[in-house]
Amino acid sequence: MIGGRLREERERLEITQAALAEIVGAGKRTVIDWEKGVTAPTAVQLAAMADAGFDVLFILTNQRAAAPSAELLSRRETALLDNYRNSPDEGKDAIERTASALAKPARKVKKAG
Repeated sequence: MIGGRLREERERLEITQAALAEIVGAGKRTVIDWEKGVTAPTAVQLAAMADAGFDVLFILTNQRAAAPSAELLSRRETALLDNYRNSPDEGKDAIERTASALAKPARKVKKAG
């Protein structure tokens, strides 16, 4: 059921019904009706959801879209990636340096010999 999968995606992204309504330019009651299966979102509204990180293929077909590292990104990861993509080159460099400095080092592999 499209409504149940829509709710599942909304909850995965930690987005409230009211916030989803704002994303797609609809009322909260409309989102409630979608999730109950009373009505369904339009193509334009689905496109807005996709822009917000929703897996629209899953909502429509119950098949997950291919995603980086074969897993879906959380809302925070999506926001971070969006910030990176919309930064100028110097901003991207700063984000990369910060992430590298704060990340836990990968497990070292022993060299043979």
